[in-house]
Amino acid sequence: MSHHLSSEEAAAFEKDGFLIVHELFDRDAVASMRAAIDTVIAGAPDLRQIAELEPGDARIIRRIWQPSKKHEAFRRIQEDARLLDRLESLIGPDIVFHHSKLNMKGPRIGSPVEWHQDFSYYPHTNSKLVACLTYLDDATEDNGCLRLLAGSHKANVYDHTEDGAFRGKVSPANLPSGCQEVVAAGKAGTVVFLHCKVLHRSDANHSDQYRRVFIPAYRAADALPIYFGPHAAHNEPDVYLLRGRHRAEVTLEGGRYPLPIAAKAFNSLYALQQGEHLLKEELHTRASGYATHA
Repeated sequence: MSHHLSSEEAAAFEKDGFLIVHELFDRDAVASMRAAIDTVIAGAPDLRQIAELEPGDARIIRRIWQPSKKHEAFRRIQEDARLLDRLESLIGPDIVFHHSKLNMKGPRIGSPVEWHQDFSYYPHTNSKLVACLTYLDDATEDNGCLRLLAGSHKANVYDHTEDGAFRGKVSPANLPSGCQEVVAAGKAGTVVFLHCKVLHRSDANHSDQYRRVFIPAYRAADALPIYFGPHAAHNEPDVYLLRGRHRAEVTLEGGRYPLPIAAKAFNSLYALQQGEHLLKEELHTRASGYATHA
């Protein structure tokens, strides 16, 4: 059975920079991933070994790293024809798995994410990269669902810096005009196909439940990374061909691709945008000063 996109759906993705496919995955598929999360958490001797925790509450998981390496349920989903057929309609027949993550958006905390483009974190030779945000819970405005600026992918990479260093977010003052903000609410099983250059964000979670999203990300085989900094290169050992063939050449896409060079090493998008890495450095410096003068 083919799951390729219609010409109208592909055109909508090209126009808006995203496509929402409601309830693409059935209850059984969603249940398998929910159960996998419980298994991964239960099997971890220390949550910090598998996940990033909310800085305000060490009991709340913010993100689980590389879930498809931790449980086969996630690998099955990222290789599912219901995703790959649709991806083929968007980036061509030669599809490479790039990386995966599981954003948890914890209850009553759930760190917000500010406006950004995924491409700014890992520039490639071209922009044929798509992330598939797979909802494991109903996503609503109350629990911090995804928000997008339709059509914002048509420009180049926006400025994600502060004071000359990469901070992984675009100031509201620098957002493009004429792009409609879309609230991507949806039931569990819904998938948002996300162009790597479309601006997107999410609010904090104000509900009393997790809002979990599994995100496998893909690229065309002729798209190769052009930056190998410490927070970008770690994906490459796990890259593998999912469909089609390897390419003996790359496709170059013209444009200005600023490199994501941060002032300090950072753990994640959350830590970078919220300045947690800078705060920790400042606190360490203060503590050292107190010790020196004690």
